[in-house]
Amino acid sequence: MSNRIFQGIVLQLRDSSRRIVGVMDAEGTIVACSEIYRIGEHWAKAAETLHNAGEDALVWEGWSFKPMYGWGAQFDYAAFVEGDDEQGALICSLAAIALSNAKVYYEEKHDKAAFLKSIISDNILLGDIYTRAKELHFVSDMPRGVLLIRQTERVDPSALDVVQKLFPDKQADFVLSASETDIAVIKQMAEGTDGKELLKIAQQLEELLGRELQIKTVIGIGSVTNHLRDLAKAYKEAQVAIEVGKVFDTEKTIINYENLGIGRLIYQLPTTLCEMFLQEIFKKSPIDALDSETLFTINKFFENNLNVSETARKLFVHRNTLVYRLEKIKKLTGLDLREFDDAITFKVALMVKKYLISRGVDS
Repeated sequence: MSNRIFQGIVLQLRDSSRRIVGVMDAEGTIVACSEIYRIGEHWAKAAETLHNAGEDALVWEGWSFKPMYGWGAQFDYAAFVEGDDEQGALICSLAAIALSNAKVYYEEKHDKAAFLKSIISDNILLGDIYTRAKELHFVSDMPRGVLLIRQTERVDPSALDVVQKLFPDKQADFVLSASETDIAVIKQMAEGTDGKELLKIAQQLEELLGRELQIKTVIGIGSVTNHLRDLAKAYKEAQVAIEVGKVFDTEKTIINYENLGIGRLIYQLPTTLCEMFLQEIFKKSPIDALDSETLFTINKFFENNLNVSETARKLFVHRNTLVYRLEKIKKLTGLDLREFDDAITFKVALMVKKYLISRGVDS
């Protein structure tokens, strides 16, 4: 943030209010003040009091303070005005509004984090990406990975600050609040890095949040991109990874878009088309006619690569018993799971059924 922007505003406020007006940063250093000689003074006690107060406004030793928040849970700057009276508090609140608006405007124009947030949310034109990157001295052609952390069951506002600890280089790596539950991480990568490195980072993040905040998360991993313009695509991939994983890989808490396989194709199909597919495949009887024990047998058969002997061993049944069950399934559905093509059809059908249920369509 340019302190010159703050300084221009506090001088205008001084002329209007006839009081000393200034801005203090999170460490207590005065970065702008209508009494210029005060700039650079360190009010550590005031900053500490403001941090601990947990209030929107504060009166301290004859001064009124109003915090201004940024990306994190702690304030970035605080406006202060001479006087602890009601008028002083009012002027301070108005000063904070004016300064905050200027701060937001400046960040939208110059701040890298705001720039990246506008890219991943598709709020910037392609041509403007090149222009803004040049203004911000941002290297466009650089490998970057995108991770999306979604808090489940319980949301903790301090999760953003905890994640930021893992990425101290604020000029290369960026941690952004995407929504109340979601945190986006844009990580600068080395040349030739693949998704395995992002998987390691995701595992560290999951462990860190679980250990420090005791919260559960699901993390989506997008593809590694080589240009800023592709960050929006990678971010959407991370979103899709979480959504598809919620349907087809309910046990996983870290899902890589590149490993979604056929699930991501099914997820993009219209529900009407999926219903038609199931009706065409199961002409004899619907898939719902299969009981839970039969479905369990089928899933075990798939897990063991259609190997009858190995599946029978895992199910603790005789081989002939399993063959009998498979014959029964063939009579019910018309599909012989020992045949590769039929097995593929049935596997896809099970996934389509899961997808329809997730969309509230129980055909």
